[in-house]
Amino acid sequence: MNLLKEDLLDLVRKYNVPGPRYTSYPTAVQFSEEFDGTQLEKNYERRRESSNPLSLYIHIPFCFSLCWYCGCTKIITKDRGRGDVYLDYLEKEMQLVSETIHPNAQLKQIHFGGGTPTFLNPEQIRRLGKLINNHFSMHSDVEFSVEIDPRTCSEEHIIALKEIGCNRASLGVQDTNEEVQKAIRRIQPFEVTKEVTAQLRKHGINSINFDLIYGLPKQNLSSFKQTINDVVTLTPDRFAIYSYAHIPSIMPSQKLLNEADFPSTPDKLGMLVHAIETLPASGYSYIGMDHFAKDTDELSIALKEGTLQRNFQGYSTNAELEMIALGMSSISQGPDLYIQNDKDLSTYYNTLDSGKLPVKKIARLTAEDKIRKAVIMHVMCRGEIHFDDISDKLSISFRDHFYEELEQLKQLEADGLLVLVPTGFNITPIGRLFLRNIAMVFDEYLTKARHKSAYSKTV
Repeated sequence: MNLLKEDLLDLVRKYNVPGPRYTSYPTAVQFSEEFDGTQLEKNYERRRESSNPLSLYIHIPFCFSLCWYCGCTKIITKDRGRGDVYLDYLEKEMQLVSETIHPNAQLKQIHFGGGTPTFLNPEQIRRLGKLINNHFSMHSDVEFSVEIDPRTCSEEHIIALKEIGCNRASLGVQDTNEEVQKAIRRIQPFEVTKEVTAQLRKHGINSINFDLIYGLPKQNLSSFKQTINDVVTLTPDRFAIYSYAHIPSIMPSQKLLNEADFPSTPDKLGMLVHAIETLPASGYSYIGMDHFAKDTDELSIALKEGTLQRNFQGYSTNAELEMIALGMSSISQGPDLYIQNDKDLSTYYNTLDSGKLPVKKIARLTAEDKIRKAVIMHVMCRGEIHFDDISDKLSISFRDHFYEELEQLKQLEADGLLVLVPTGFNITPIGRLFLRNIAMVFDEYLTKARHKSAYSKTV
C-alpha cells in the first residue's frame, strides 16, 4: 500500500464521507423517544426466560478535566464525592435490572467505560465491585475490562481493580508528542503511560490495550511514526487506532481546537497506512478498521476462525452476548431492542428515585433490521460475503433480497475495494480502509436527512 499513489488519495477524496462506525445496526441515530412500556416489558420478559450469559457495561461519566477532542458523554468535575452519589444510584439501577434477568444468567463480560472510570477512588472501586457481586452472578471465565486514564490512575487504583476481578485494561494514550498533547489539552508524558502499564502487569492485569487517535491537531506523519515507535516498546496486547471524528456541531468542546492545525488528508491517510504496514512486523495483526492485536490474542484468533464480532464496544469475541448497560447515557443491546438511558444526570437520578429504570430512547429491531445487521457485521468482521451461507442463515435469497445493493457494489469493485465472484464478494487490502463505506451500501437508513450531520467521516 503506497501512500504516495495518487489513486489511493483519489479514493479517499471520493469515499471520505459521513458514515456510521457500525458498532450497532441500526445506529444510535435511529433511536426514538417515542415508545411505550409494553415494548420494554416484553423485552424484560424475554430476558427473564433466558439463562444465557450476559455482558455488563457500566458508564462512569466523570472526568477531572476536559480533553478538547473528546466525543464521550462526560461530566467535568474535581469533586470525587460525586462518585459516591453516583454509586448510590447505580445500586438502585442494579436492583431494578436484576429483577429483569434469569437467576441463573451469569456475567461473561464486564466493562467499565467513561468518562473516566478511574475518577473513582480505590474504595469507590471496591464498593462498585461489591455491588456487582451482590446483584449479579459472575461466570468463572469472565472478561473484566476497564478504561483507564493513566493521569488519574495510582497503584492503589490498580490494586482495587485487581481485587474486584479486573483482568483487562484499556489505556487512553492518544499521542505521545508534547505539542499534540498541548493542542488537545491532554498532557500525558510517556513515562506516565509506561509506569501505569508496569503497575498493571505487576499486579497481574496482563491483558492491556492502548487507544491512539490519528488526525489530531499538530500531528504529522513523522510525529505519528514516533508515537507508534514509543507505544510498541511497551508491547500491549491490542491497539485501537481511531480516526479523529471532528463533529463540533455535536461536540461543542471541539470548537476549541484550531482547525488550521489539523493534518492534511495525505498526512492523515499516511498515519493509518503506516500503522497497517508496520505493526505486523512487531507481531500485531490488522483486525479491521482501527483495531490491531497480537497474533496470539483472542481477536486475532477470532478473525482467523471467522468468529470475530462487533458491538457498542468495538470488535469483540463476545459480541453475541446480550449487553446490559448501567449508568447515564449507557446503551443496552439485546436481540430485539436497544435501550438508551437518559443522558441528563439529574433526570437519570430522579427517574431512579421514582422506582423506574431511566430509559430515554429505544430502537426496536425489525426483521429487515436483523437481516441487514447480519450482513453489515459480516462486512465489518469477516472481510467477505458468501451468498449461500448468509442465505441459509437468514432464510432469504441474498441475490434477490439485495439485488440493488449488488448493483451498487459494482462501482466499489471498479474502484478496487472488493472483488465480486459468483459465490459472493471479497474485500481487497485497499478495501479494508473503506469497510464503513462498503457496509453503508447495505444500510437502508442512510437516505434519511439526519445522517450527514450525525456521523463522522469514514476515513
